[in-house]
Amino acid sequence: MESKIRWGVVGPGKIARKFASDLQLVEDAILSGVGSRNLQRAKEFADEFEVPHVFDSYEELFQSPEVDVLYIATPHNFHKDLAIMAMEHEKHILCEKPLGISRAEVQEMVEASKRNNVFLMEALWSRFNPTIQKVKQMIDDGELGKLCYLHADFAFYALDRDESSRIWNLDLASSSLLDIGIYPIFLSYLLLGMPKKILATSNFHPNGTELQTSMIFDYDEAHAVLYSGLTSRSSMIAEISCTEGELLLNSRWHEADGYRLSKDGDEEEFPMPLTGIGYYYEILEVNKCLKAKQIESKLWSHQNSLDLLELLDTVREKCGITFPFET
Repeated sequence: MESKIRWGVVGPGKIARKFASDLQLVEDAILSGVGSRNLQRAKEFADEFEVPHVFDSYEELFQSPEVDVLYIATPHNFHKDLAIMAMEHEKHILCEKPLGISRAEVQEMVEASKRNNVFLMEALWSRFNPTIQKVKQMIDDGELGKLCYLHADFAFYALDRDESSRIWNLDLASSSLLDIGIYPIFLSYLLLGMPKKILATSNFHPNGTELQTSMIFDYDEAHAVLYSGLTSRSSMIAEISCTEGELLLNSRWHEADGYRLSKDGDEEEFPMPLTGIGYYYEILEVNKCLKAKQIESKLWSHQNSLDLLELLDTVREKCGITFPFET
């Protein structure tokens, strides 16, 4: 009987709970350990998900022989140091997006992966969503002609949240761009590649946190209009317009459970129900790569993460989005 891949969670917060609920649906995976700087939080998480090994420091978790691969779900600015420390202990890594604060940080992480011959992947779960995989295949195959226009946004209202929360804390890399703007940028990159030119502008909270950012990615024969914001809700319908038809990913497109195809005056709905919340599919990909002894995924490679952070860096530079810990 094949042994299950043993997972550990670094940072037992809200996202980690969603991830853990999906991990329970994966047959060849087991949640074996959880680590936190707050032992009580780790114990509560362990009780909720029946995790046998609890650690009150990240270092102890990294040193434990009870886990094979770690899911890092801490705030953005801790990703690099924690991932590299864990990889130096020969742990495989799935790290929440963005993989690092900058392309330079991701480069350091990739080097650590190669140096220690361990797996590293950014937890960009939408890449593994069956609907998004299907839509990408349709675009790549030219089923609707040439992709000419893409519109994608991601926004929610957060102005009523306490200013001490993570989302407003500049020391934790607060911004709509890194938190949710990464999704529209990802979709443009996935379907159209690297743009030849980027236009971008941002508005800011009085404390310096970037509140909303609008972007135009300019390609040789296409435009992508992208937006992220914390000041209001948005439709969150992704529009993919081609010369011979249009694809629509329904609201909250980053977790799509189907798509609409409009062609020759007719519109047809194609449901593609999800297993679990949607994290299930990236877990399957990690387990597949680990069994194949790969240190990166072919679907979302090290280079893909480097490219994505390069795009984020460019937008940040154009808009003046900075954090106090950056020199």
